[in-house]
Amino acid sequence: MKRSRIVFIAIVGIAILIVGVALVLRATDRERPLVVTPQGPIEVRILTALPVEPWVRAAADRFNQADHRLEGERIQVEIIAMDGLTALGKFDRNEYSALETGTDLVSLSTEQKQDMERFPTAWIPDSRYLPELANAAYNERLGRDVFLSDGEYRARPVALSLSSWGIYQSRADVLDETFGDLGWQTVHDAATAKGGWPELGGKDSWGFFKLVVPDPRKNVGGLAAMIAAAGEYYDRPNISTEDVTNPEFQAWLEETLSATTDLSGASAYTAEDFALFGYSVGDGGLLLESDLLNNMQGILNRWGEPLVLRYPDYVTWFDFPMTIWIGPETSALQKNAALEFEQYLLSPEIQQQAILYGLRPVSSDVSVTDSAESPFVEWQDQGVAAVVPRTSAMRSPDRDVLQALLRWFELNVAR
Repeated sequence: MKRSRIVFIAIVGIAILIVGVALVLRATDRERPLVVTPQGPIEVRILTALPVEPWVRAAADRFNQADHRLEGERIQVEIIAMDGLTALGKFDRNEYSALETGTDLVSLSTEQKQDMERFPTAWIPDSRYLPELANAAYNERLGRDVFLSDGEYRARPVALSLSSWGIYQSRADVLDETFGDLGWQTVHDAATAKGGWPELGGKDSWGFFKLVVPDPRKNVGGLAAMIAAAGEYYDRPNISTEDVTNPEFQAWLEETLSATTDLSGASAYTAEDFALFGYSVGDGGLLLESDLLNNMQGILNRWGEPLVLRYPDYVTWFDFPMTIWIGPETSALQKNAALEFEQYLLSPEIQQQAILYGLRPVSSDVSVTDSAESPFVEWQDQGVAAVVPRTSAMRSPDRDVLQALLRWFELNVAR
Protein backbone atom coordinates (compact mmCIF):
# COMPACT_ATOMS: atom_id res chain seq x y z
CA MET A 1 0.00 0.00 0.00
CA LYS A 2 2.81 2.32 0.93
CA ARG A 3 4.65 1.41 -2.29
CA SER A 4 1.54 2.08 -4.40
CA ARG A 5 1.14 5.50 -2.82
CA ILE A 6 4.74 6.38 -3.63
CA VAL A 7 4.25 5.39 -7.28
CA PHE A 8 1.05 7.44 -7.47
CA ILE A 9 2.75 10.53 -6.00
CA ALA A 10 5.65 10.12 -8.45
CA ILE A 11 3.30 9.98 -11.41
CA VAL A 12 1.43 13.08 -10.25
CA GLY A 13 4.73 14.87 -9.71
CA ILE A 14 5.94 14.05 -13.21
CA ALA A 15 2.64 15.24 -14.68
CA ILE A 16 2.87 18.52 -12.76
CA LEU A 17 6.45 18.97 -13.99
CA ILE A 18 5.46 18.42 -17.63
CA VAL A 19 2.61 20.90 -17.36
CA GLY A 20 4.89 23.42 -15.68
CA VAL A 21 7.55 23.14 -18.39
CA ALA A 22 4.89 23.51 -21.10
CA LEU A 23 3.56 26.68 -19.43
CA VAL A 24 7.04 28.14 -19.19
CA LEU A 25 7.80 27.41 -22.85
CA ARG A 26 4.46 28.86 -23.88
CA ALA A 27 5.09 32.03 -21.90
CA THR A 28 8.57 32.32 -23.39
CA ASP A 29 7.19 31.97 -26.95
CA ARG A 30 4.84 34.87 -26.24
CA GLU A 31 7.78 37.07 -25.46
CA ARG A 32 9.68 36.43 -28.72
CA PRO A 33 8.53 37.01 -32.32
CA LEU A 34 7.48 34.17 -34.58
CA VAL A 35 10.33 33.42 -36.97
CA VAL A 36 9.71 31.60 -40.27
CA THR A 37 12.67 29.60 -41.44
CA PRO A 38 13.79 30.99 -44.82
CA GLN A 39 12.98 28.66 -47.72
CA GLY A 40 15.10 30.39 -50.36
CA PRO A 41 13.92 32.44 -53.37
CA ILE A 42 10.53 31.81 -54.95
CA GLU A 43 11.43 30.53 -58.42
CA VAL A 44 9.08 31.72 -61.17
CA ARG A 45 9.73 30.18 -64.60
CA ILE A 46 7.96 31.78 -67.55
CA LEU A 47 7.84 30.37 -71.08
CA THR A 48 7.91 33.48 -73.27
CA ALA A 49 7.04 33.98 -76.95
CA LEU A 50 9.96 35.06 -79.13
CA PRO A 51 8.59 38.49 -80.18
CA VAL A 52 8.28 39.74 -76.58
CA GLU A 53 11.17 37.80 -75.07
CA PRO A 54 13.75 40.64 -75.24
CA TRP A 55 11.37 43.08 -73.52
CA VAL A 56 10.18 40.55 -70.92
CA ARG A 57 13.74 39.40 -70.18
CA ALA A 58 14.93 42.98 -69.68
CA ALA A 59 11.98 43.59 -67.35
CA ALA A 60 12.76 40.38 -65.44
CA ASP A 61 16.38 41.48 -64.95
CA ARG A 62 15.22 44.80 -63.49
CA PHE A 63 12.59 43.03 -61.38
CA ASN A 64 15.14 40.59 -59.96
CA GLN A 65 17.64 43.35 -59.20
CA ALA A 66 14.96 45.31 -57.32
CA ASP A 67 14.67 42.46 -54.79
CA HIS A 68 10.88 42.02 -54.93
CA ARG A 69 9.59 39.85 -52.10
CA LEU A 70 6.49 37.88 -51.22
CA GLU A 71 5.85 36.81 -47.61
CA GLY A 72 9.44 37.72 -46.85
CA GLU A 73 10.96 35.57 -49.60
CA ARG A 74 12.76 36.99 -52.63
CA ILE A 75 11.12 36.41 -56.03
CA GLN A 76 13.44 35.20 -58.78
CA VAL A 77 12.00 35.29 -62.32
CA GLU A 78 13.51 33.08 -65.02
CA ILE A 79 12.60 33.69 -68.68
CA ILE A 80 12.61 30.77 -71.14
CA ALA A 81 12.33 31.86 -74.78
CA MET A 82 10.02 29.58 -76.75
CA ASP A 83 7.81 29.97 -79.80
CA GLY A 84 4.11 29.58 -79.04
CA LEU A 85 3.63 26.54 -81.27
CA THR A 86 6.64 24.81 -79.74
CA ALA A 87 5.29 25.43 -76.24
CA LEU A 88 1.83 24.23 -77.26
CA GLY A 89 3.36 21.02 -78.60
CA LYS A 90 5.20 20.43 -75.33
CA PHE A 91 2.00 20.92 -73.35
CA ASP A 92 0.07 18.68 -75.74
CA ARG A 93 2.65 15.92 -75.29
CA ASN A 94 2.73 16.56 -71.54
CA GLU A 95 6.51 16.94 -71.66
CA TYR A 96 6.42 18.88 -68.40
CA SER A 97 4.84 15.86 -66.64
CA ALA A 98 1.67 17.32 -65.19
CA LEU A 99 0.41 15.23 -62.30
CA GLU A 100 -2.57 12.95 -62.66
CA THR A 101 -5.69 14.16 -60.90
CA GLY A 102 -5.76 12.97 -57.27
CA THR A 103 -1.98 12.45 -56.99
CA ASP A 104 -0.79 12.50 -53.38
CA LEU A 105 1.72 15.36 -53.25
CA VAL A 106 3.30 13.96 -50.07
CA SER A 107 4.30 10.67 -51.71
CA LEU A 108 5.82 11.99 -54.95
CA SER A 109 8.72 10.01 -56.38
CA THR A 110 12.17 11.53 -56.71
CA GLU A 111 11.66 11.84 -60.47
CA GLN A 112 8.32 13.61 -60.00
CA LYS A 113 9.88 16.05 -57.52
CA GLN A 114 12.60 16.85 -60.05
CA ASP A 115 9.96 17.47 -62.73
CA MET A 116 8.10 19.84 -60.41
CA GLU A 117 11.29 21.82 -59.76
CA ARG A 118 11.44 22.76 -63.46
CA PHE A 119 7.70 23.04 -64.12
CA PRO A 120 6.67 26.31 -65.85
CA THR A 121 4.93 28.70 -63.49
CA ALA A 122 3.43 30.74 -66.32
CA TRP A 123 3.36 31.11 -70.09
CA ILE A 124 3.35 34.25 -72.25
CA PRO A 125 2.34 32.88 -75.66
CA ASP A 126 1.84 34.84 -78.87
CA SER A 127 -1.93 34.75 -78.63
CA ARG A 128 -4.62 33.68 -76.16
CA TYR A 129 -5.94 30.93 -78.40
CA LEU A 130 -2.78 28.88 -77.72
CA PRO A 131 -3.36 28.38 -73.96
CA GLU A 132 -7.03 27.84 -74.71
CA LEU A 133 -6.05 24.93 -76.95
CA ALA A 134 -3.63 23.59 -74.34
CA ASN A 135 -6.26 23.89 -71.62
CA ALA A 136 -8.82 21.98 -73.68
CA ALA A 137 -6.36 19.11 -74.11
CA TYR A 138 -5.50 18.96 -70.40
CA ASN A 139 -9.15 19.20 -69.42
CA GLU A 140 -9.90 16.20 -71.59
CA ARG A 141 -6.94 14.21 -70.26
CA LEU A 142 -6.96 15.20 -66.58
CA GLY A 143 -10.52 16.38 -66.07
CA ARG A 144 -9.38 19.79 -64.79
CA ASP A 145 -8.46 23.22 -66.12
CA VAL A 146 -4.84 24.32 -66.00
CA PHE A 147 -5.24 27.81 -67.52
CA LEU A 148 -8.11 30.16 -66.68
CA SER A 149 -9.99 32.77 -68.69
CA ASP A 150 -11.45 34.54 -65.64
CA GLY A 151 -10.69 35.17 -61.99
CA GLU A 152 -7.48 36.27 -60.31
CA TYR A 153 -5.25 33.98 -62.35
CA ARG A 154 -6.92 34.65 -65.70
CA ALA A 155 -4.88 35.19 -68.84
CA ARG A 156 -4.13 38.91 -69.22
CA PRO A 157 -2.44 40.54 -72.24
CA VAL A 158 0.81 42.32 -71.40
CA ALA A 159 1.58 43.80 -74.86
CA LEU A 160 0.16 43.93 -78.39
CA SER A 161 1.39 43.61 -81.94
CA LEU A 162 -0.09 42.64 -85.30
CA SER A 163 0.85 41.25 -88.67
CA SER A 164 1.79 43.91 -91.23
CA TRP A 165 3.31 44.07 -94.68
CA GLY A 166 6.93 45.16 -94.84
CA ILE A 167 8.34 45.75 -98.32
CA TYR A 168 11.26 47.67 -99.78
CA GLN A 169 10.28 51.18 -100.87
CA SER A 170 11.30 50.67 -104.51
CA ARG A 171 9.27 47.45 -104.80
CA ALA A 172 6.27 49.01 -103.05
CA ASP A 173 6.25 51.91 -105.52
CA VAL A 174 6.10 49.50 -108.47
CA LEU A 175 3.32 47.37 -106.95
CA ASP A 176 1.32 50.50 -106.10
CA GLU A 177 1.56 51.70 -109.69
CA THR A 178 0.76 48.28 -111.17
CA PHE A 179 -1.93 47.03 -108.78
CA GLY A 180 -3.01 50.07 -106.78
CA ASP A 181 -2.64 48.42 -103.37
CA LEU A 182 -0.75 45.76 -101.46
CA GLY A 183 -2.57 42.65 -100.30
CA TRP A 184 -2.54 38.90 -100.66
CA GLN A 185 -4.06 39.00 -104.13
CA THR A 186 -1.39 41.47 -105.23
CA VAL A 187 1.29 39.20 -103.76
CA HIS A 188 -0.24 36.21 -105.55
CA ASP A 189 -0.27 38.03 -108.89
CA ALA A 190 3.29 39.22 -108.39
CA ALA A 191 4.40 35.72 -107.40
CA THR A 192 2.87 34.16 -110.52
CA ALA A 193 4.16 36.77 -112.99
CA LYS A 194 6.15 34.60 -115.43
CA GLY A 195 8.28 37.52 -116.51
CA GLY A 196 9.20 38.47 -112.97
CA TRP A 197 9.72 42.09 -111.93
CA PRO A 198 10.19 43.38 -115.52
CA GLU A 199 6.66 42.20 -116.31
CA LEU A 200 5.41 44.05 -113.22
CA GLY A 201 7.21 47.26 -114.18
CA GLY A 202 10.33 46.77 -112.06
CA LYS A 203 14.00 46.44 -112.93
CA ASP A 204 15.50 43.44 -114.72
CA SER A 205 18.10 43.10 -111.97
CA TRP A 206 15.38 42.41 -109.41
CA GLY A 207 14.61 39.02 -110.94
CA PHE A 208 11.39 37.43 -109.74
CA PHE A 209 9.23 38.60 -106.85
CA LYS A 210 10.38 37.01 -103.58
CA LEU A 211 8.01 36.69 -100.60
CA VAL A 212 9.02 36.67 -96.93
CA VAL A 213 6.86 34.79 -94.39
CA PRO A 214 7.92 32.85 -91.28
CA ASP A 215 8.19 29.08 -91.31
CA PRO A 216 4.94 28.00 -89.59
CA ARG A 217 6.71 25.09 -87.92
CA LYS A 218 9.13 27.44 -86.14
CA ASN A 219 7.18 30.67 -85.73
CA VAL A 220 3.48 31.13 -85.02
CA GLY A 221 3.58 34.10 -87.42
CA GLY A 222 3.80 31.67 -90.33
CA LEU A 223 0.45 30.10 -89.46
CA ALA A 224 -0.98 33.56 -88.85
CA ALA A 225 0.13 34.58 -92.34
CA MET A 226 -1.63 31.63 -93.97
CA ILE A 227 -4.78 32.24 -91.94
CA ALA A 228 -4.73 35.93 -92.93
CA ALA A 229 -4.31 34.88 -96.57
CA ALA A 230 -7.41 32.70 -96.22
CA GLY A 231 -9.28 35.63 -94.67
CA GLU A 232 -8.57 37.82 -97.69
CA TYR A 233 -9.24 34.96 -100.12
CA TYR A 234 -12.70 34.31 -98.63
CA ASP A 235 -13.26 37.95 -97.64
CA ARG A 236 -14.22 37.13 -94.04
CA PRO A 237 -12.43 36.91 -90.67
CA ASN A 238 -13.53 33.43 -89.59
CA ILE A 239 -11.86 30.46 -91.28
CA SER A 240 -12.90 26.81 -91.00
CA THR A 241 -11.24 23.49 -91.75
CA GLU A 242 -13.37 23.21 -94.87
CA ASP A 243 -11.96 26.53 -96.06
CA VAL A 244 -8.30 25.61 -95.70
CA THR A 245 -8.80 22.16 -97.25
CA ASN A 246 -10.58 23.59 -100.29
CA PRO A 247 -8.48 22.48 -103.31
CA GLU A 248 -8.95 25.82 -105.08
CA PHE A 249 -7.72 27.77 -102.06
CA GLN A 250 -4.81 25.38 -101.57
CA ALA A 251 -3.76 25.80 -105.21
CA TRP A 252 -3.92 29.60 -104.84
CA LEU A 253 -1.94 29.52 -101.59
CA GLU A 254 0.70 27.19 -103.05
CA GLU A 255 1.16 29.54 -106.00
CA THR A 256 1.55 32.43 -103.56
CA LEU A 257 4.05 30.69 -101.30
CA SER A 258 6.05 29.52 -104.32
CA ALA A 259 7.54 33.04 -104.30
CA THR A 260 9.41 32.34 -101.06
CA THR A 261 13.13 31.74 -101.48
CA ASP A 262 13.63 28.96 -98.92
CA LEU A 263 10.75 28.96 -96.48
CA SER A 264 11.50 25.50 -95.11
CA GLY A 265 15.09 26.49 -94.34
CA ALA A 266 14.31 29.82 -92.71
CA SER A 267 14.98 30.41 -89.03
CA ALA A 268 12.40 31.36 -86.43
CA TYR A 269 13.71 34.95 -86.56
CA THR A 270 12.46 35.82 -90.04
CA ALA A 271 12.59 39.62 -89.78
CA GLU A 272 16.14 39.37 -88.45
CA ASP A 273 17.09 37.23 -91.49
CA PHE A 274 15.41 39.83 -93.69
CA ALA A 275 17.66 42.50 -92.18
CA LEU A 276 20.82 40.41 -92.46
CA PHE A 277 20.42 39.05 -95.99
CA GLY A 278 18.21 41.68 -97.60
CA TYR A 279 17.04 41.22 -101.19
CA SER A 280 18.31 37.64 -101.35
CA VAL A 281 15.75 36.69 -98.69
CA GLY A 282 12.88 38.63 -100.25
CA ASP A 283 11.36 41.83 -101.52
CA GLY A 284 8.77 42.02 -98.78
CA GLY A 285 6.36 39.97 -96.74
CA LEU A 286 3.84 39.67 -93.95
CA LEU A 287 5.65 39.81 -90.61
CA LEU A 288 5.01 40.92 -87.07
CA GLU A 289 4.96 44.70 -86.82
CA SER A 290 7.24 44.69 -83.77
CA ASP A 291 9.82 42.52 -85.55
CA LEU A 292 9.79 44.85 -88.53
CA LEU A 293 10.18 47.95 -86.34
CA ASN A 294 13.09 46.37 -84.50
CA ASN A 295 14.89 45.82 -87.81
CA MET A 296 13.94 48.96 -89.76
CA GLN A 297 17.15 50.84 -88.96
CA GLY A 298 19.34 47.80 -89.55
CA ILE A 299 17.78 47.24 -92.98
CA LEU A 300 18.26 50.90 -93.91
CA ASN A 301 21.88 50.89 -92.71
CA ARG A 302 22.81 47.65 -94.43
CA TRP A 303 20.91 47.95 -97.71
CA GLY A 304 20.50 51.70 -98.11
CA GLU A 305 16.76 51.45 -98.69
CA PRO A 306 13.94 51.69 -96.15
CA LEU A 307 10.98 49.41 -95.77
CA VAL A 308 7.42 50.57 -96.19
CA LEU A 309 4.81 49.21 -93.76
CA ARG A 310 1.24 48.54 -94.85
CA TYR A 311 -1.63 47.07 -92.84
CA PRO A 312 -3.75 44.28 -94.35
CA ASP A 313 -7.54 44.40 -94.56
CA TYR A 314 -7.73 41.22 -92.46
CA VAL A 315 -5.24 41.68 -89.67
CA THR A 316 -4.06 39.17 -87.09
CA TRP A 317 -3.55 40.57 -83.60
CA PHE A 318 -1.10 39.10 -81.09
CA ASP A 319 -2.00 39.90 -77.46
CA PHE A 320 0.75 38.00 -75.57
CA PRO A 321 -1.31 37.03 -72.50
CA MET A 322 0.40 36.23 -69.20
CA THR A 323 -1.11 32.82 -68.43
CA ILE A 324 -0.51 31.30 -64.99
CA TRP A 325 -0.57 27.52 -64.47
CA ILE A 326 -3.09 26.78 -61.74
CA GLY A 327 -2.44 23.07 -61.14
CA PRO A 328 -0.78 21.57 -58.03
CA GLU A 329 2.54 21.33 -59.88
CA THR A 330 3.39 24.87 -58.77
CA SER A 331 2.95 26.31 -55.28
CA ALA A 332 0.59 29.07 -54.21
CA LEU A 333 3.63 31.26 -53.56
CA GLN A 334 4.87 30.70 -57.12
CA LYS A 335 1.47 31.54 -58.57
CA ASN A 336 1.21 34.73 -56.53
CA ALA A 337 4.80 35.65 -57.35
CA ALA A 338 3.91 35.31 -61.04
CA LEU A 339 1.04 37.74 -60.40
CA GLU A 340 3.53 40.17 -58.88
CA PHE A 341 5.65 40.05 -62.02
CA GLU A 342 2.55 40.40 -64.20
CA GLN A 343 1.65 43.62 -62.39
CA TYR A 344 5.22 44.79 -62.91
CA LEU A 345 4.92 44.23 -66.67
CA LEU A 346 1.67 46.21 -66.67
CA SER A 347 3.16 49.17 -64.79
CA PRO A 348 3.38 52.42 -66.83
CA GLU A 349 7.18 52.46 -66.74
CA ILE A 350 7.58 48.94 -68.14
CA GLN A 351 4.74 49.45 -70.64
CA GLN A 352 6.62 52.52 -71.87
CA GLN A 353 9.71 50.36 -72.30
CA ALA A 354 7.68 47.92 -74.45
CA ILE A 355 7.24 50.64 -77.07
CA LEU A 356 11.02 50.84 -77.56
CA TYR A 357 10.86 47.16 -78.59
CA GLY A 358 8.22 47.93 -81.23
CA LEU A 359 5.36 46.60 -79.09
CA ARG A 360 2.06 48.35 -78.46
CA PRO A 361 1.19 48.85 -74.78
CA VAL A 362 -1.99 47.43 -73.30
CA SER A 363 -2.13 50.19 -70.68
CA SER A 364 -4.50 53.01 -71.60
CA ASP A 365 -2.18 55.38 -69.73
CA VAL A 366 0.64 54.88 -72.24
CA SER A 367 0.64 55.99 -75.90
CA VAL A 368 3.01 54.87 -78.65
CA THR A 369 3.61 58.54 -79.48
CA ASP A 370 4.56 59.67 -75.95
CA SER A 371 8.29 59.61 -76.68
CA ALA A 372 10.35 60.96 -79.58
CA GLU A 373 12.40 57.73 -79.31
CA SER A 374 9.32 55.66 -80.15
CA PRO A 375 9.74 53.68 -83.39
CA PHE A 376 6.09 54.49 -84.10
CA VAL A 377 7.13 58.15 -84.31
CA GLU A 378 10.47 57.57 -86.00
CA TRP A 379 9.03 55.52 -88.88
CA GLN A 380 5.63 57.14 -89.36
CA ASP A 381 6.71 58.49 -92.77
CA GLN A 382 7.24 54.86 -93.82
CA GLY A 383 3.65 53.95 -93.08
CA VAL A 384 3.82 53.01 -89.40
CA ALA A 385 0.48 53.92 -87.82
CA ALA A 386 0.03 55.02 -84.22
CA VAL A 387 -3.60 53.95 -84.57
CA VAL A 388 -4.17 50.99 -86.87
CA PRO A 389 -6.48 51.79 -89.79
CA ARG A 390 -9.92 50.30 -89.63
CA THR A 391 -9.53 46.63 -90.45
CA SER A 392 -11.19 43.31 -89.77
CA ALA A 393 -9.52 41.27 -87.03
CA MET A 394 -9.03 37.61 -87.88
CA ARG A 395 -10.71 35.30 -85.39
CA SER A 396 -8.68 32.73 -83.52
CA PRO A 397 -8.35 29.40 -85.38
CA ASP A 398 -9.25 26.13 -83.73
CA ARG A 399 -6.95 23.12 -83.42
CA ASP A 400 -8.33 21.42 -86.54
CA VAL A 401 -7.61 24.47 -88.71
CA LEU A 402 -4.06 24.72 -87.37
CA GLN A 403 -3.34 21.04 -87.89
CA ALA A 404 -4.81 21.07 -91.41
CA LEU A 405 -2.67 24.06 -92.43
CA LEU A 406 0.49 22.61 -90.89
CA ARG A 407 -0.07 19.25 -92.58
CA TRP A 408 -0.72 20.93 -95.92
CA PHE A 409 2.44 23.00 -95.51
CA GLU A 410 4.58 19.96 -94.76
CA LEU A 411 3.26 18.08 -97.78
CA ASN A 412 3.28 20.90 -100.33
CA VAL A 413 5.80 23.57 -99.33
CA ALA A 414 8.40 22.15 -96.93
CA ARG A 415 9.76 19.65 -99.40
